[in-house]
Amino acid sequence: MSSELQSKPGSFSQSHPVAAYFLLTFAISWLGAFAIAAPHLLRHESLPKITGILMFPAMLLGPSLSGVFLTGIVAGKTGLRDLSSRLLRARVPAHWYAPLLIPPVLILTLLLALKTFLSPICTPNFFLIGVAFGVPAGLLEEIGWTGFTYPLGAGILLGLLWVWHLPMVNYLGTATPQGAYWFPFFLAFTFAMTAMRVRICWLYTNIKSVLITQLMHISSTGSLVILSPPAVSARQELIWYGTLWCRVNGSSF
Repeated sequence: MSSELQSKPGSFSQSHPVAAYFLLTFAISWLGAFAIAAPHLLRHESLPKITGILMFPAMLLGPSLSGVFLTGIVAGKTGLRDLSSRLLRARVPAHWYAPLLIPPVLILTLLLALKTFLSPICTPNFFLIGVAFGVPAGLLEEIGWTGFTYPLGAGILLGLLWVWHLPMVNYLGTATPQGAYWFPFFLAFTFAMTAMRVRICWLYTNIKSVLITQLMHISSTGSLVILSPPAVSARQELIWYGTLWCRVNGSSF
């Protein structure tokens, strides 16, 4: 496998590993989320906030389980050893850890600017327990997104296919159900995440460490949950996520 995943001819998963990964990931994540939400959906009830939170760990199983399983199918024991080595690769030059500060600094600066020029309601929150969402998201998701899929050449497709987040849009990372603003908010959210995915791919391309990309994902998700203003309206949240996308897209390392 020569330090990167290489597919072998044979089954569908071996011949089309990226397609197999997304199919399996979406199936595990979305079916798991649906199983948790189903009791309310079948009774035509709106989903309580706690149900949305419980959907979160179910969603994380998709990228992680699919990444490990398909690594074994596509590249065997050699691939699993290589994935393990990239997951544990922490000995990189110290300056490669500096980009981990970009998400919190960017989000904090943006919210302080919006607080000054738009509304005091955009004051950053300091919900420190939000790190409990960032850590598992980064550790588990990047096993699949970066550890398995990106070396196969998925590139920006990874970001654009983050409609994977769809079941969670009204429940994690948002202060309020989006209502009429749901679709434009989802676009702003997806574009912001795609821009961040490009940065994560840039890190991996340069240092081949899945661990660093996991830490970058933790920094990004954790910063959003910790700092997002809790009392904004759906319209205000759309504005700040749209501005975030512009800033992430315009920033560089």
